[in-house]
Amino acid sequence: MTDHDHDHDHDHDHDHDGHDHYATPRSRRPRSEFELRTMALEAALTERGLVSTDSIDSFVDHLEHQMGPHHGARAVARAWVDPSFKQRLLADGTAALAELGIAGAEGDNIRVLENTSDIHHLVVCTLCSCYPWPVLGAPPIWYKSFAYRSRAVAEPRAVMREFGLEIDPDVAVKVWDSSAEVRYLVLPERPQGTEDLDEAALAALVTRDSMIGVGLALPAPSA
Repeated sequence: MTDHDHDHDHDHDHDHDGHDHYATPRSRRPRSEFELRTMALEAALTERGLVSTDSIDSFVDHLEHQMGPHHGARAVARAWVDPSFKQRLLADGTAALAELGIAGAEGDNIRVLENTSDIHHLVVCTLCSCYPWPVLGAPPIWYKSFAYRSRAVAEPRAVMREFGLEIDPDVAVKVWDSSAEVRYLVLPERPQGTEDLDEAALAALVTRDSMIGVGLALPAPSA
């Protein structure tokens, strides 16, 4: 999928000195159409004095630290070690997440989908880019692309394969379409060999992509 950003952990480059929120080192992909448009809009707004670079920095900092995949990873790890929390998370995602202090805009109704040995869930928003910001932060560029939004429903296995994820033919794949009314969080399977890890170590294995469904949790660290 040509629109994918395969540097999945850091879609936002934040240069506090130059206020270039979209810097792309030579080793990385070129700026996308979305980034170029955003850069142009930011330049126009700051030039007219409607916003300041400091306020933009503050907003970006909020997205990166007050929201983000680290919160979702924390919830997943808790579900892996606490069966009662997992039950509550699957029954009412929003309420269970609130127990961990996770809430906010775009998170009024979050449904959690559990991956098992029999079924794998994949999340997309076919109309725009509805996304559970409190647990995953801002949506990555590829999630908003037309290519992902159209192909995830039509050929989900092929899309996942392009992310390096090959799902066994015997495992059912179910695609969920996010909307303004409900957003989804995938609860990935706990990796084997992690029985001795504590909650913080488990959270470090949970990737953003695994909570969307285009990836799996990381394997247990080698001894």
